[in-house]
Amino acid sequence: MTELSDFSAIVLLVSGGLVLAVLSMRAADRISLPSSAIFLLATGLLAASIDALADVVSIKVVERIGVAALIVILLEGGMHVGLGRFRRSAGPIVALGIVGTFATASIVTLSAHYLLGLSWITSGLIGAAIAPTDPAVTFSVLGDRKIRGRSGTILEGEAGVNDPVAIALMIGLIELATTDDGNFGIVAKEFAVEMAVGLAVGIAGGLLLLRTLRRIQLTSSTLHPILLLGSAGIAYGVAGVAHGSGFLAVFVAGILLGDAELPRQEEIGAFLAPLAEIAEIGLFAALGLSVGYSALDDPTVWGQGIVLAVVLAFVARPLVVAPLLIPASLERGERMFISWAGLKGAVPILLGALVVLAGVDAADQIYGIVFVVVLFSIVVQGVSIPRAADRLLGRT
Repeated sequence: MTELSDFSAIVLLVSGGLVLAVLSMRAADRISLPSSAIFLLATGLLAASIDALADVVSIKVVERIGVAALIVILLEGGMHVGLGRFRRSAGPIVALGIVGTFATASIVTLSAHYLLGLSWITSGLIGAAIAPTDPAVTFSVLGDRKIRGRSGTILEGEAGVNDPVAIALMIGLIELATTDDGNFGIVAKEFAVEMAVGLAVGIAGGLLLLRTLRRIQLTSSTLHPILLLGSAGIAYGVAGVAHGSGFLAVFVAGILLGDAELPRQEEIGAFLAPLAEIAEIGLFAALGLSVGYSALDDPTVWGQGIVLAVVLAFVARPLVVAPLLIPASLERGERMFISWAGLKGAVPILLGALVVLAGVDAADQIYGIVFVVVLFSIVVQGVSIPRAADRLLGRT
């Protein structure tokens, strides 16, 4: 009976946490605080206060929870964007998602080295980790709001596209940090393979799934969303095994399915939307529990993180966004909103987890700095998004 009692305690703790998380979302909405901030802060404080929780989830488990959650979030987010909306904003999405991520990483790297005195390798790893915007936070903050113009689509599309860029940067820099023969050619090669394979698998998988859903008669209407979710996992796995971006594959497949006429479309939407919410809760709760792998008990790390968060929000992001959006026919308010709403979240922390898993020097410091930058972004910038949309776009 000891096993049953122990497992009952685990079920009680997890279920109670889930209920509290759902109830807290109402309070978060009233103060315009992204719910992800509450999950991250709450579990982070618990892990820091209770020693038993500090090691309850390994960094590898955190990474795997993150991957599983992002598959759901990117599928639902891609279907929300749809092919029609993506086509109308493809230029700025690709520019920000690819060129913008490299440029942001470069500015952060220079700032970390010259302002904070960190080594080039450490600075580069931090730059690669915090350069991408995050689909989990972006879809959550923007998904339920009416954002005028193309701003919302551009931000959502950028968040789905820039993961392969950041992953390629991180893999290349980890090679530089951990081997004698690492070089920047790895970054270029990794990026090309990630993008090409991820895009090909996403397009092929999306088209195949669309044909399958339309032709195969399942025994129950409730099986359609399960088939869709399982297929998204297959797309991620195929792309990953082929050394491509599984995240890009899932997002592209979701975009292709978003505007298509699917059987049981209402059931699919009713299944994916709450599942994405649960995935977000689990993702940020797990990330909060991983604070033990960071150096957040060092005040210096907090200071370094805040400095880079300010540089990122007020210098790097505006400098990168302004020239890249010149070809797009956007109003001044839309440009300013896109510049401010480049939110950081789970993906930067997951990239930081790769640094920890690789055993890079100063990994705990890097992870701590990334954690502080993400907290600043989802709390300070996330809270301001509704007001910024009202002021810059006229109406949310």
